Amino acid sequence: MTDVDADADREGTTGRAEPPEPDGSAPGVSTLVGPDLERARAFLEAALDRDALVTVFGRCTVEYDGRAASTLGPGDRHLMLKPDGSVLVHTEEGQKPVNWQPPGCTHEVSVEQGRLRLRSERTTPSEELLVEFESVGHAAAFDARDEGEFALSGTEADLRERILEDPALVEPGFTPLATERDTAAGAVDVYGEDERGRTVVLELKRRRVGPDAAGQLSRYVDALRRELHADTDVRGILVAPSVTDRARRLLAERGLEFVALGPDAAATGGE
Repeated sequence: MTDVDADADREGTTGRAEPPEPDGSAPGVSTLVGPDLERARAFLEAALDRDALVTVFGRCTVEYDGRAASTLGPGDRHLMLKPDGSVLVHTEEGQKPVNWQPPGCTHEVSVEQGRLRLRSERTTPSEELLVEFESVGHAAAFDARDEGEFALSGTEADLRERILEDPALVEPGFTPLATERDTAAGAVDVYGEDERGRTVVLELKRRRVGPDAAGQLSRYVDALRRELHADTDVRGILVAPSVTDRARRLLAERGLEFVALGPDAAATGGE
């Protein structure tokens, strides 16, 4: 019998114990430090029932069975359960989880054979992730609410839009004619002409670049020279916040140009 069961008997109740009081709390946050397994089980069940964001740290094993199969032996790991049903298991290294389940999974928590077991199941396709804790060092539940919308900025698309709105940022008289124009070497970011009517190819990069970007631009220019009339003058311009010295030398060797420009004014770094 566990301490929780004994408390239940003294109170004249049957079945599982009520969720334990957290060790410490802040608005929307509850935690347990070093709980026994039965106390951790009750805490996790209550948190999952109210769709909280749940984390558990402790010594565990991990088994996966589904489109493939994997086993992870005992180790200290961090488990995260999200309200949408997704599961992430992290070790102390790397940014990616060693095991995970996508949104839409259902979870079951139990204590069996001296282990806290968390079983996550997905039906389509059939997948199961089983995490068994021999000890729990920390558990937390967060009543998280996030109404914000993700907005990505500083992309190559932002740089392209900046140029299309104000082509003179590249040079006075530049006229964009097309984006993502196909060539034998791939799609050109921006295709246009300068004030003298010469064909201009822009290769856009959102951050500082090296010789690879110069080589890519060179391939586009060569492909267009083969495609267009033999007497067509094709200029290649690499547009990025900055370039390395090696890239600058390679551009000069191949008759290509560089314009310092980023997705926004703050991203432009010149040299």
